[in-house]
Amino acid sequence: MEKIVIVGAGGFGREVKIIIDAINEIEKKYEFLGFYDDGFAIGTHINGYPVLGGIADLNSVKDSIAVTVALGNPQTKSKVVNQLLNSNLTFPALIHPSVIISKDYVIIEQGCIICAGNIITCNVKIEKFTILNLSCTVGHDTTIGAYSSFMPSVNISGEVKIEECVYVGTGAKIINQLHIGKGTIVGAGAVVSKSLPENCTAVGIPAKPIKFHTNE
Repeated sequence: MEKIVIVGAGGFGREVKIIIDAINEIEKKYEFLGFYDDGFAIGTHINGYPVLGGIADLNSVKDSIAVTVALGNPQTKSKVVNQLLNSNLTFPALIHPSVIISKDYVIIEQGCIICAGNIITCNVKIEKFTILNLSCTVGHDTTIGAYSSFMPSVNISGEVKIEECVYVGTGAKIINQLHIGKGTIVGAGAVVSKSLPENCTAVGIPAKPIKFHTNE
């Protein structure tokens, strides 16, 4: 069994542990060791499993270990991933066994987390460290950029191009043949019917930018 740890001991980290358990019910693949999180004291127990340290401690691990980064904020996730420099670390994609994925030209890169109930159709590329939370759908010929995060029940129609570090809130819908710019935030329940520029927050039906921000 491959040793695995979760970076992020918050609520989503605990949910990712459920994915590991579900994978192990099908095939005994992972030995879960615990969490790494700079916000918790070493030795704290989360649902019975220890916090083993922070990012510096993980960078000092001598043995080969799989890591999944359970952080929802795209910018935070990107920064943390880029701090993990230990060559002993690997970053598998974690996919809940209930996920329906077409066998026709679907690419899911390293570090992605695909939660229960997702449906991913054909000719889809999901770039590294993307999160698809519970019960999302991804339509044909869609590309999702690295470090993006989609909250539960997001529907992405076909031929959508989403750039990196995009955050989409619960229940939002993205209509087909649109482009979502880098670093953009889409509010919960929004319906995106026109392409959105980078680094904006868009809300409503139809979704419209209400402010612009930097993600430095």
